[in-house]
Amino acid sequence: MNAGSSVEVYWHNQLVGKIALTESGVCAFEYSPSFLQNGFSISPFELPLKSGVFLAKPHPFNGNFGVFDDCLPDGWGMIILERYLQKKGVKPRTVSVLDKLSLVGTSGRGALEFRPDQSIFERNTIPDFDTLANEAQQILSSATYTGMGVEQLYMQGGSPGGARPKVFIIADNQEWLVKFRATYDAEDIGKTEYHYSLLAQKCGIEMPPTQLFEAKYFGVQRFDRRATEKIHIASVAGLLNADYRMPCIDYFAIFQLCSLLTRNAQEMWKLYRLMVFNFIIANKDDHAKNFAFMYQNNEWKLAPAYDLLPSKGMNGYHTTTINDKIEPTRNDVIEVASKAGMDKSQAEQIFESIQTIIANDSL
Repeated sequence: MNAGSSVEVYWHNQLVGKIALTESGVCAFEYSPSFLQNGFSISPFELPLKSGVFLAKPHPFNGNFGVFDDCLPDGWGMIILERYLQKKGVKPRTVSVLDKLSLVGTSGRGALEFRPDQSIFERNTIPDFDTLANEAQQILSSATYTGMGVEQLYMQGGSPGGARPKVFIIADNQEWLVKFRATYDAEDIGKTEYHYSLLAQKCGIEMPPTQLFEAKYFGVQRFDRRATEKIHIASVAGLLNADYRMPCIDYFAIFQLCSLLTRNAQEMWKLYRLMVFNFIIANKDDHAKNFAFMYQNNEWKLAPAYDLLPSKGMNGYHTTTINDKIEPTRNDVIEVASKAGMDKSQAEQIFESIQTIIANDSL
């Protein structure tokens, strides 16, 4: 389980650089000379493409860099990792961040890979979803349960984020993420999320293909995989070193980030549609890790939308503020677009269009 004194980071089989732990327990990273010549900044604000050693901040990622923390499990993923380690006789608290990155290995989200690679994940075709869903409920309801399903859920889970249990599968020669209900979810949560994914598409929001497996389990095609290519992904939380577990940013900051990264008006309007949709359906779980950017063909773009559901957020308020308001109005939504330099009349038209589509929805 010991990854050693350092972990190598790879992108498309090219050595990006190395990560090591300092005596104070924070990560140090240095780009490889070859990647400095031919690569790109994997995290433009935190790790600009230049020589020298970078030191991570102690918080909010426990001494890790945000772009690498994006590759690690959180929420459900951390629960299943810890149960798996316990089942193997390993105390989770003895596992370092380098060990965790090594356990992710070649199986994490996005395109970054870590060596030594200690991953053991599988991408089965179609597993027995009912059995896995029941095992997930056992794990969530007991702090000590390490039954048969722990190993299979771990091996098919990769490094998933979010609170709800999930697995990765292969269907129709594509990789899919399939979700199960969490303890607090309604029985038909899968159907509900599927419905909102279709509604988002009607509203002009870029979404990956979605489907219902066995008429009840929500599945979404992975947008960080294209045929045999892995696509580099970085969340807003990872890019800005923002603590997604608590309110910490405003939508305007995401627009500023989008403008700096993409320099593309189309991407700004994609983000605007997403903000409007979240506002109208009352998706208040709009934290900094639920927005991401992808690097492909030498440019950054806003990643397709995900986790679109009405939700209470933290204390009933939007996790990401809108125009610095936790209880925003329509005018606040429009004002954010205006502050971001976008055409106000077009912003109003898009708002009205999305509002009409959602108002006429039959759910």
